[in-house]
Amino acid sequence: MNKALAAALFAAIALSGCGSTKEKRLANPAPCPNIVVLSDAARLVDFNGEERIEDVAWTAEIENVSLVCRYVGADPIDASAKIDIAFGKGPKSDGREHSFSYWVAVTRTNREVIEKREYLVPVKFDDDRDIERVEHELKEIIIPRKDENTSGTNFEVVVGLVVTPQQAIYNRSGKSLKFPEL
Repeated sequence: MNKALAAALFAAIALSGCGSTKEKRLANPAPCPNIVVLSDAARLVDFNGEERIEDVAWTAEIENVSLVCRYVGADPIDASAKIDIAFGKGPKSDGREHSFSYWVAVTRTNREVIEKREYLVPVKFDDDRDIERVEHELKEIIIPRKDENTSGTNFEVVVGLVVTPQQAIYNRSGKSLKFPEL
């Protein structure tokens, strides 16, 4: 038997071990739902006084979000998310510890909210640092489906910081502490 034929036979035998007749692999009917950050709640600037950099007490900004999911038969979509948030301590803060909150909502795409949960994040700033970054992992986000043909594209996962109405207006205004004249 020549070397090329032996190599091809070995490859065929090796590849045949990759499939299993005992296990049926389930194909996802579609991709995971989109995960988005609501722009009005993407950042938080808490002032202690006027809207200027000297009066900033606390800040927070969602820097990145990601979602992975799993489909099994007609069961709900089982998803987990990673949310990266940067927290800041400003010149008018009242200490080295502060609690921030963010929320995660599951919605039907461009429709109603199915479920919304809030999460509290206590942050302790080191003596020599005024910025702390935290990666939160939410391991269990359940997204209901009508049947096995309902894909994740019918849903969205929306993330935002808990902000006051005044903070949301500030975010919408496009004002920036880096470029206050804008």
